[in-house]
Amino acid sequence: MSDAVQPTAAEVRAAAEAVKTALDRHLAAVERRSGEDDPAVYEAFNQLAAAAETYDELLYDRYDEVTPFEIPGTDDALPPYTGPEEPNALSVLIRRDYAVVEPQRLLAQAQRVEAVDDDEGAELSGTVHGALGVLFGEFEADEIASRHKEFGLEEGDSTLWVIAADEAPEPGEWLEMPFEGVDPQRVVCRFDVSAVFDDELDDELDDDDGDADGDDEPEEELEDELDSDLDEDDLEPLDADR
Repeated sequence: MSDAVQPTAAEVRAAAEAVKTALDRHLAAVERRSGEDDPAVYEAFNQLAAAAETYDELLYDRYDEVTPFEIPGTDDALPPYTGPEEPNALSVLIRRDYAVVEPQRLLAQAQRVEAVDDDEGAELSGTVHGALGVLFGEFEADEIASRHKEFGLEEGDSTLWVIAADEAPEPGEWLEMPFEGVDPQRVVCRFDVSAVFDDELDDELDDDDGDADGDDEPEEELEDELDSDLDEDDLEPLDADR
């Protein structure tokens, strides 16, 4: 960055003072908060994050230095809850991501489902996308989540949102666009599972142990031994009465 557009030392100092002021306001809001979702705390949090991000940018532009703080993104934060105090209905929104890591295992399981169903006209399981349709049509999503390795899948990120409503929607009225129009201010709670969190924990454990590779080899050898020979006899029998 050229000297002509660099922030001045005074601007950096002013940004630092703004962070101090925002810190005081945030602490005061926390000390006076009226409940778990106090809007004053939420507003003070956002102001502190914005002030810290501005200071971090100016510090880098002027001195090529950074702060040791990770500035949380306010765009992803949920706003304060403004839904009914006693919801009469609720919706549960769930997303789970998977990677297809063993297509042959996936295809074998889908073919076994078709064999049990004795549906000679279907033959959908010959392709990966057809096999996915067979398996998700046969098993509940929760069962696939608990048995994903049997189906050749690897878990990715997942999230669950519980949305409060004044009344239950009319049957069938949202099926065409099931996730449209979600009001984030009616999210009662959410639960996220992400590989990002696991990676952060693994990094911490690696730093503590000092030798991250020492114990991995036996586990990898065991997995290779278990998965080396895949045939129909290795797969768990399906329930013929499903």
